[in-house]
Amino acid sequence: MIDHMGIQVTDLDASVAFFTQALAPLGYTLLMRFEGVAGFGVDGKPDFWLHVGKPTDKTHVAFRAKGRDVVRAFHAAALAAGGTDNGNPGPRAHYHPDYYGAFARDLDGHNIEACCHEAYLD
Repeated sequence: MIDHMGIQVTDLDASVAFFTQALAPLGYTLLMRFEGVAGFGVDGKPDFWLHVGKPTDKTHVAFRAKGRDVVRAFHAAALAAGGTDNGNPGPRAHYHPDYYGAFARDLDGHNIEACCHEAYLD
């Protein structure tokens, strides 16, 4: 089980603004901020950290969403916050039959995803 993780960003203020908007549909908020570091999380526990630095590798981070509507809201919020589309919301049956995800690149090119694993019922 992963307790927390962090990624390198070039502009902390811009990245905080991006992730504040993009992660809001998932219930994430900015919980801590120190010199060169910001922590986002849910229910008072930061588990996603931004660190000022030089992103040498593009990272893939996937956040679990509470349904397909939340995946869609994440994607729209990420694009509205200045991210770029890296995969519209939709099924990804090649992962498994109920996988539903959406992908956006953040301001440093990291691949940020929201996904859910619930069966779709019409």
